Amino acid sequence: MFRLIQFLLTFAATSVKTRMHLQLENAALQHQLSLYRKREERARITATDRILWCLLAKLWSRWRIALYFVQPRTVITWQRRRFRGYWRRLSQSSPGRPRISPELRSLIRRMWTANPAWGSPKIVAELGKLGIEVAKSTVEKYRPRERKPPSPTWKTFLNQHARELASIDFFVVPTVTFRVLFVLVVLSHDRRRIVHFNVTEHPTARWTAQQLVEAFPFDTAPRYLIRDGDSIFGKEVTRRIESLRIEEIVTAPASPWQNPYVERVIGTFRRELLDHVIVLNERHLKRLLSSYLAYYHPWRTHRSLEQDSPDGHAIRKADPGNVAEIPVVDGLHHVYLPQAA
Repeated sequence: MFRLIQFLLTFAATSVKTRMHLQLENAALQHQLSLYRKREERARITATDRILWCLLAKLWSRWRIALYFVQPRTVITWQRRRFRGYWRRLSQSSPGRPRISPELRSLIRRMWTANPAWGSPKIVAELGKLGIEVAKSTVEKYRPRERKPPSPTWKTFLNQHARELASIDFFVVPTVTFRVLFVLVVLSHDRRRIVHFNVTEHPTARWTAQQLVEAFPFDTAPRYLIRDGDSIFGKEVTRRIESLRIEEIVTAPASPWQNPYVERVIGTFRRELLDHVIVLNERHLKRLLSSYLAYYHPWRTHRSLEQDSPDGHAIRKADPGNVAEIPVVDGLHHVYLPQAA
């Protein structure tokens, strides 16, 4: 009964529709029916179908009542995609700014080369005085690219300035009789050389200042000297540093990382010498340090020196079966040399 009433109402509504409206509705329904007649689980909608319904939505105000196979918002989405695609193709097909002539490109490069202090606005203005209208971006585009020499690495930079740097610091060594000895180390950053050391039980500012004079005789003083803020380095030490025409750099409190080279050397002294011996007295400690430095400077290799020693260790080719082992520093270390035949 319900379907009969629905049919009668639909028939009554179609009787008042215009002929054009009926033709469009029939065409729309026939189109959708043709899609569902295909033997597929789901109707495949092609680009032609989308264009057809976009045109119907534009030409026919009541197109929604005849649409069943998709939602109305889907047709609106199709139309928006066609709109964006149209303008995308239109913008991509435009030729853009015309290319300038080779003569003008050559002129721009000549003006850049002959006037290195000029900028692109200045060149644009000069070209305008010649009746040549060109954009600032075009002038910058044809700017000649100068090949500058490569920038030095940080390692090269530091190596070049290491010759002007030195560091000083104290470290303590206990003795067998529970005394504490203070060792002053003066290190040159260039080749990691220990330019001076001395041992005392009672360090004073006057004693420290005298060690600096012994460490840098004549004109061997570096330009910069790095030290910490220890009270041992008093005003007398500062005046002596100034008299040697050295600029001192004082590290921040509790910041040994600001003076890493001398801290590393002190650690090397401990790991390779002092951790393996019992110091008897001041004289014994001086002898041990002198013995170790006699090995350290000519023989001990450093990774920072490309596996070379501070004094320079020449390569001596040898047969692996013909190498002599020479003990140094009371047998704590060894030197290896080719054995004479």
